[in-house]
Amino acid sequence: MPKTSKWVSAAAALAIVGTASAAHADKIKIGITQNNVGVDSYQTTYEKAFKAAAAKNPDVETVVLDAGGDVARQIGQMQDLIQQKVDVIIIWPTDGKAVVPVVRKAHQAGIPVVVTNSNIAADGLGFIAAFSGPNNIQQGASAAELMCEALGGKGQIVQISGQPGYTTAIEREKGFEDQLAKTCPGVKILETQPGDWNREKSQRVMEAFLVKYDKIDGVYSGDDNMGVGALNAAKAANRAAGIKFVGATNFAVGYDAMAKGEYYGSIYQSPVDDAEAALATAIAVKQGKTVPKLNYFETPKITKANMDKFTKPVF
Repeated sequence: MPKTSKWVSAAAALAIVGTASAAHADKIKIGITQNNVGVDSYQTTYEKAFKAAAAKNPDVETVVLDAGGDVARQIGQMQDLIQQKVDVIIIWPTDGKAVVPVVRKAHQAGIPVVVTNSNIAADGLGFIAAFSGPNNIQQGASAAELMCEALGGKGQIVQISGQPGYTTAIEREKGFEDQLAKTCPGVKILETQPGDWNREKSQRVMEAFLVKYDKIDGVYSGDDNMGVGALNAAKAANRAAGIKFVGATNFAVGYDAMAKGEYYGSIYQSPVDDAEAALATAIAVKQGKTVPKLNYFETPKITKANMDKFTKPVF
């Protein structure tokens, strides 16, 4: 995390976790169903951090599940957790719209639901206790500001978005496009294609863009894993020097590329903070504490100019 931390922080969140022992003699049983742990290192690191944080509290029992990117599987996992009568359910939605009915079912069963990392659709917000994670619309907007800065306010770019139907992908794309149109109308988006959070697929998407467009001034990717895939394609085609790359969720590979001057900027986000904040929020909800409906932690811009203020990501 930033060496001068301004996060709505996991440190504060862990203070809540630490109070659970004093507040309750009985274990709090928390079930979590995650999106797709194996798809990228962010989600893998998140799961490890979640398990580690839970293990530090003897009064917390967890059921840790992974949907593997399959919404039907996640709905089944939610139904199982409801049947188990866990105290709180944490869900990292595979599809923000499709999970709304089962979140409503948990709500009707009296089980509070905390949504983590990527929010559910607006019509489901009345059925959740809280959201814990980044403000993905703001991340997209901040990335647009970086792109505008990198290009000096004019040029043409391509966009590689995340997994279709996934709230984070939708929100980052919206935040980016809205802010770009508002503050940088001289930059035109030629085309948007999904990279599904996958580096290899994003490299293939970028290869197709390079064949289709003779002039590409910039690439915005919904996360740095995809962004580095795009960078690799451009390097292989000997066109990287003329393209500015901007991403979100600064991965270690993006951090390294930034240090080399190959990658212009990104948005710094910690999966450890993400996981710890979700667990702390779930505990606070169970304890009956007042919890904001939307618990955002800060995700600042990072470029080569200020990267010395940030620790290299571990994912």
